[in-house]
Amino acid sequence: MPFIKTDFPGLLVFEPNVFEDSRGYFFEAYNEKNFQQEGIDIRWVQDNQSSSTYGVIRGLHYQLDPYGQTKLVRVLRGKILDVVVDIRKDSPMYGKSYTKVLSAKNKRQLFIPKGFAHGFSVLSERAEVLYKCDGYYNKESEGGIIYNDAALEIDWRITDEEAVVSDKDKILPTLSECKNTFVFQN
Repeated sequence: MPFIKTDFPGLLVFEPNVFEDSRGYFFEAYNEKNFQQEGIDIRWVQDNQSSSTYGVIRGLHYQLDPYGQTKLVRVLRGKILDVVVDIRKDSPMYGKSYTKVLSAKNKRQLFIPKGFAHGFSVLSERAEVLYKCDGYYNKESEGGIIYNDAALEIDWRITDEEAVVSDKDKILPTLSECKNTFVFQN
């Protein structure tokens, strides 16, 4: 199977089988049967797509329960550093971050269960990111953690001078101050 487990319970890297020839390539970005065989039975209800330039840092975002979202993230163009932080209380990895380079070239995807704050930095001139969600966007349930929380020790691979961060993301709270309703279920 093309699923790679991480040290974070439920967080998976998906590396699809890619078939290349002189015409280009083909791969299944999502196949419900393959995901169900891995124990992932998700009904995706929303696809989100963003386009960003080099140096953009988006995140760290999540939605509070009961509007939490599982996500499947991939890059259609360019390269990003995808970043998640486990915010599930009682998780063995609570407060720890995980990073993975996702790109149009490597075709990797990150499966992010509910209970993780998510963000990314753009490492290429431009990047287009697509992610599937199993829940609809709900503005009232928005939550977030400031991207440069010293306690998280995240290397975004972007210098402070190059970082392009929205005003909204610049005022997010730290992990210790954020509102959080997630509890780890083993």
